[in-house]
Amino acid sequence: MDVSQYLEIFLDETREHLQSLNTEILNLEQDPENEDTVNEIFRAAHSLKGMAGTMGYKRMQTLTHDMENVFSEVRNGTIKIKSHMIDILFQCLDALEEYTTNIQENSDEGTNDNEALIKLLNDCLKPDGQTEEEAPAPETAQEAPAEQEAGDQKWNDIPLDEAQRHVLAEAAKQGKKVYGITVSVQEACILKAARAFLVFKAVEDIGEILVSSPSAQDIEDEKFELDFTIIVITESPLEKVLEDIKGVSEIEDAIGAEMVLKEAQEAPEEVQETAAAAEKPQQPAVSAAPGKPAATAAPAPSGGAKQEKKGGAKAVGNRTVRVDIEKLDVLMNLVSELIIAKNSLVSASVQNNGESNAGVDSQIEYLENVTTSLHESVMKVRMVPIESVVNKFPRMIRDLTKKLNKKMELHMSGEETELDRTVVDEIGDPLMHLLRNSADHGLESAEIRAERGKPEVGSIYLDAYQDGNNVIIEVKDDGNGIDVEKVKAKAIERGTVTPDQALNMTDKEIIDLLFLPSFSTAKEVTDVSGRGVGLDVVKSKIEMLGGEVEVKTKLGEGSTWTIRLPLTLAIIQALMVEVGGEKYAISLNSVTTLENIAPSDVKLVQSEEVIHLRGSVIPLIRLNEVLDIESTRKDGENMIVAIVKKGDKLAGLVVDKLIGQQEIVIKSLGKFIGKSRIISGATILGDGEVALILDANVLI
Repeated sequence: MDVSQYLEIFLDETREHLQSLNTEILNLEQDPENEDTVNEIFRAAHSLKGMAGTMGYKRMQTLTHDMENVFSEVRNGTIKIKSHMIDILFQCLDALEEYTTNIQENSDEGTNDNEALIKLLNDCLKPDGQTEEEAPAPETAQEAPAEQEAGDQKWNDIPLDEAQRHVLAEAAKQGKKVYGITVSVQEACILKAARAFLVFKAVEDIGEILVSSPSAQDIEDEKFELDFTIIVITESPLEKVLEDIKGVSEIEDAIGAEMVLKEAQEAPEEVQETAAAAEKPQQPAVSAAPGKPAATAAPAPSGGAKQEKKGGAKAVGNRTVRVDIEKLDVLMNLVSELIIAKNSLVSASVQNNGESNAGVDSQIEYLENVTTSLHESVMKVRMVPIESVVNKFPRMIRDLTKKLNKKMELHMSGEETELDRTVVDEIGDPLMHLLRNSADHGLESAEIRAERGKPEVGSIYLDAYQDGNNVIIEVKDDGNGIDVEKVKAKAIERGTVTPDQALNMTDKEIIDLLFLPSFSTAKEVTDVSGRGVGLDVVKSKIEMLGGEVEVKTKLGEGSTWTIRLPLTLAIIQALMVEVGGEKYAISLNSVTTLENIAPSDVKLVQSEEVIHLRGSVIPLIRLNEVLDIESTRKDGENMIVAIVKKGDKLAGLVVDKLIGQQEIVIKSLGKFIGKSRIISGATILGDGEVALILDANVLI
């Protein structure tokens, strides 16, 4: 059976199960007696085992099978969860992650059998102080003969019609064997029909299934308990047939024997002739269509009519589909081109000699509404909760608790907050760096916390929420905070700033030095921090995503790192402006107000131009000077100022002319603008002209 087509689905579902196991094992550590948690872990391990077995990944199947065994005994009350078992289970998750990574990269799980880990798992099954030799034999072993005896009877009870007896007689003449086999699926099996289908497939590779009990249709509809019986015609030995059946995942057992049916061999000639003349649909030797175990095993109902399922209400199908992100990227690009075409149409209608056509205008307005709705719909499809990223952090904090010998807890909120999939894929590393920074640099040791009157257990908070067209993610701790004097001393020592420069720097400017490459205040290098890699990675990654990061801190009380990210990276609402006859776009998300400022209202503070607006002193940025082009505004005219915001900072961008609000498509210029950080990309306007997009964050 070719399973390569299912590889992507297998990887996606495996990661979901591993994340579920990660979360539930953490819960189990806090509450070892919680039956719901134990059951959830058992089900996840069981599902992973079945999936790995179906895909042919035997090592992964073996490891998850042994994990399942442990939790089966925990469910039965035979053993209790102990702290060392939690560590073993997390080692199992790491091993499964390794298998998954290997499968993703090479379509193969690798050669690591994890024998030592499997031995640790099996040791968990022994009662305390008991050696392997002393372990009692499983109670079910004594019951096996009785079960086999019961199974032997089942195939003899299947009624055969004349046509089926004739087929048996022909098989005997050709020297073929006829076996009765009873197949048992595991009690915890979730998809019994799917396992039965794989059994049918395995048997049909080496023979034919004459009939089954229950009927094939009932097996397909899962209308059977834990076993079903088949009569098989084959040239292969019984051992080979049973081995192939037992090779199917989640099959508990398969027992069988050769059938000797005198009535089949001695069927009267007239009966044989009658059977041979029977209609073709009644012949049992029909191969199964993929995905249809039903058609393999049983003759059609009398009359040849297709049997309709009974029961009334129509089943509701699965309402979700998995979509490759590349397909969504293609769809987003097509929507982008549609918006550019719409803008061109709008521009053409405006330039049509000043004449207006009511019919054309109404259709253009309708087109604008449709394209906007289409864009919003595609964006919603691309949006995913950040839960998929942040769910791995509780485990990381648990490991750091042991590694750093500090007591700490992670409190998370807003995991359901959604971001564009491309942003979510990139945000994991920056958040990991900030959390590790809080754990290592932020939180004090238990002794120091006790001296300061703080709780022994330090707290780290990861909060996410939507703010307008942005998503805010905060990483906060109640630790030591940032020692500004220590950072200043380190900067002087490294030659980053001179002592004179340091004297005139504000606390915020000094703290911002932490974002410089290779800047670290750690006294020693560990595998957690101290290599000067972290905060510079955070800053560059966040800015690459069109966002910003800032920190607020108070010595002795803690720090708050705030990341602000745009909801989308592809299509934005922009304020179109003119500077020196050139058109530019500014993200409307950054713009707070538009002001008309008289030249007399401009003041100088430390040789910098500022305006006083509604109680705030706001610095002015003359875009014509920044862009090195000549302004078209005449001296003495009032200035058009766009007030933009970055965090709690404000600035006024002086422009020559306002064009208006427009939906634009961001086109990256790649390496061509790599040295000009104030330009974040470009867009194509309705008249085909290219306008550069200004990054207000960088300008501020």
